Amino acid sequence: MNQKPSRAPSMRDVAQLAGVSAQTVSRVLSDHPNVQPATRQSVKEAARSLGYRRNATARALVTGRSNMIGVITLSTSSYSRMTLIVGIEREAAARGYSVTFVSITNLSARSLEEGLSRLVAQGVDGIITAIPLQDSTTEVDNLLAEVPSVAIDSPLPAGEQAVTFDQAQAARLAVEHLISCGHTNIWHVAGPKDWIESETRIAGWRDALEAANLPVPPELFGDWSAESGYRSGLILGRMPEVTAVFVASDEMAFGLITAVKELGRRVPEDISVVGIDDIELAPYCAPPLTTVRQPLEEIGRQAVRQLDSELSEHGGTHSSGQAGPIVPELILRSSTAKR
Repeated sequence: MNQKPSRAPSMRDVAQLAGVSAQTVSRVLSDHPNVQPATRQSVKEAARSLGYRRNATARALVTGRSNMIGVITLSTSSYSRMTLIVGIEREAAARGYSVTFVSITNLSARSLEEGLSRLVAQGVDGIITAIPLQDSTTEVDNLLAEVPSVAIDSPLPAGEQAVTFDQAQAARLAVEHLISCGHTNIWHVAGPKDWIESETRIAGWRDALEAANLPVPPELFGDWSAESGYRSGLILGRMPEVTAVFVASDEMAFGLITAVKELGRRVPEDISVVGIDDIELAPYCAPPLTTVRQPLEEIGRQAVRQLDSELSEHGGTHSSGQAGPIVPELILRSSTAKR
């Protein structure tokens, strides 16, 4: 005869084993601060020995919080974007949050509205917007006003920039390094036209050239992919006057270097190349890539810390934590050389 499976342990079972009330068990498992350390330890040991797992739905009913963060991002296979997501997931897990993602395929306000509506409907405690949208709508503002939110890439009116990373300064560092190497004809492969990062990096490139009284060539545009960098490389590699290129991402720089080498140009002897991001693959490029470090995992972590701080101000129990601005750092490798 088949035996019925035994029921899952309850909060009452934990309370009985620990010799405390069910209310005390609830406080411990909700990380309530007003619990004696010995009692907290006793309850946790009882829960562990019984294999008790608190039901997330029940916890949400009691606390009014889901302990879930919503993240809306642009659908992409970019290595740097995935690094940002890893930072968000790791910091969220460390602070007791689960993460739900919504990816949108284009930068229209309608797509953003639909994505935000889905997250709000799921009952998330807060939202991180990791998209480069420059303009907002009343509907977007209203949705973001419903829950605490922070922004990465775009200063949406209803959110607040989670981290500060000076994209224009990152571009200036790259160009000033090329100028210090003796280059006077420095081209730029930019990211997509509708991204804030692209615009600010173009502005930094122009500022550095104009400050040095150097000509400003027309920029080329890519889409952050190695393929788009390769296409730009096929153009610039055929122009003998081009001796240096500032590329708006490491992945595009990889493609550009491959293209110019296929055309018989040497890097860095004939063309020096600088990227931005310093992704994990940058030191293993051929040659290793000089780049400006944008610590994307740390940016993701800071976004979660900032959101956690906002949730605390709205009555949460997590500790707040907001770090200062992240400073761009030039990483010198072998893809640049003096003229």
